[in-house]
Amino acid sequence: MGLSEQKVSLSGRRIMIASYVEEVAATSKAALRKSFPAADTDYMGGKSDGAVYESNFAGKDLAATYAMILAFLKEEGYHDIPLPVNVEELLQFQLATRNRQVLLFEDNGYVHNPVKILFPLDRRKKSTLILKLYNEQAEQHLLRFHNKL
Repeated sequence: MGLSEQKVSLSGRRIMIASYVEEVAATSKAALRKSFPAADTDYMGGKSDGAVYESNFAGKDLAATYAMILAFLKEEGYHDIPLPVNVEELLQFQLATRNRQVLLFEDNGYVHNPVKILFPLDRRKKSTLILKLYNEQAEQHLLRFHNKL
């Protein structure tokens, strides 16, 4: 708790504006990578089954959506994962096929353990991306990540 003061001029007269400021204690939360959400948990707008966290991101355009994902990943402890530099590079990972059967078996987007940034099957959702994060401590993590389970 504290009192902040600000001195300004109004019509040539010096006045002081004081406001009562309540200091908010910074709550430190563990990053998702260090403290993966338990099964059947909602976390920051996404869902976790204990092994995989999935969340949809949608911004005004694909660049804004990708920027949100980059900020989220950095905040949640995934800053050391190589990621596409920008949305143009991300688009290079989008599968060109319109065959829905192929898209059911392949990851349509960028994949680097433990992160998947995928394009939705519904191509009308042009500004939406799906983020999947895999729990690196989960049993058979690599098999799950590579869709072998």
